[in-house]
Amino acid sequence: MIIHPYLKEFKSYLKLERALSGNSVDAYLNDVAKLSQYLDAVNLNLQLKEIHTGHLKAFLVWLHELGVLPNTQARIISGLKAYFGYLLLENLIQSDPSELLETPKIRRKLPDVLTIHEINELIGAIDASKPEGMRNKAIIEVLYGCGLRVSELASLKISDLNFESEFIKVTGKGNKERIIPIGTTALHLIRIYITEIRVHLNIKKGNEDFIFLNRTGTSLSRISVFTMIKSLAERIGLNKSISPHTLRHSFATHLVEGGADLRAVQEMLGHSNIATTEIYTHLDRDYLQGIITQFHPRN
Repeated sequence: MIIHPYLKEFKSYLKLERALSGNSVDAYLNDVAKLSQYLDAVNLNLQLKEIHTGHLKAFLVWLHELGVLPNTQARIISGLKAYFGYLLLENLIQSDPSELLETPKIRRKLPDVLTIHEINELIGAIDASKPEGMRNKAIIEVLYGCGLRVSELASLKISDLNFESEFIKVTGKGNKERIIPIGTTALHLIRIYITEIRVHLNIKKGNEDFIFLNRTGTSLSRISVFTMIKSLAERIGLNKSISPHTLRHSFATHLVEGGADLRAVQEMLGHSNIATTEIYTHLDRDYLQGIITQFHPRN
């Protein structure tokens, strides 16, 4: 099966022109490799220009029969579309066989969201008498108040903070930077943590600028933040499956419910595609539907 000759060039295109992260590039290359595996499995020895939509549809059927889930199929189709789009751009093929390929229907699962009361309960369950207590309070305030991913929180630096203008600089996926407002409560807790708790740590070399540190003086791991939040949820008897990402979902949902502009929410979340942010409009519609059902006299 001759599909590999241009993978090196395709990889460079994804990195340089599409500016994709290393993980995304690897995922696209794996998607192309899966197509190659299928063509080998069914003994089809095709030139690139011989591949047509029928072959790709048969490939999707093959994936389905192997038990590959629709959302994974959709991601693979995205990778193939990028690959054949590149080949067409470079005039290596005359037509794009993936152009008419339909993405399988995906039932989008709405994420769990915490109420404001539940978030207050989480923060209230933290033992502030312990050295890490003020740090953990600040962590939850930042995750919920700024909508950060846990990896963004763990890599947050003191030099990223602007106490005067109340903004933070966040480095997200693909090393893309964005500026996000940060609330006075979060800043107040961070200031207390830095000046009263963090200064007493034996900070290891190379970790001096990270805001949140563990007791050994090194930057926090994502697992430690996850474990801390799960422990707090158990402490207050919260019957929801939550993680640090739940606070990010709650941040976005509460903004949309409050009438925030979707583009502004997209910017703060660091979504490159507005469609990713639009899941929160579905949450908002459910919320509004509930209000109508509960309070409208005709319901």
